[in-house]
Amino acid sequence: MAFKPLHDRVLVRRVESDEKTKGGLIIPDSAKEKPAEGEIVAVGAGARDDDGDRIELDVKVGDRILFGKWSGTEVQVDGEDLLIMKESDILGIIEGTAAAAAA
Repeated sequence: MAFKPLHDRVLVRRVESDEKTKGGLIIPDSAKEKPAEGEIVAVGAGARDDDGDRIELDVKVGDRILFGKWSGTEVQVDGEDLLIMKESDILGIIEGTAAAAAA
């Protein structure tokens, strides 16, 4: 991928939610909301503080995150629909998903 976010921005791929409820009902596409969960695809170098020093981001490529419903700006990179957002739009990191995905 030839895209690198600037400063404290991150590039996120939405992770689709389950198509069935816990009770086994299938959710049609028209009733689904856009997921507020994603995977970090690329990160910027970090913002700068008042002294000009870089502030490292708390997230890294591969992290699974939760973000607000209206967070980010939809962009298309290499034909794929992604979101670009500031690190401050991220609500949290979902722990333990990298190990589960590798297994």
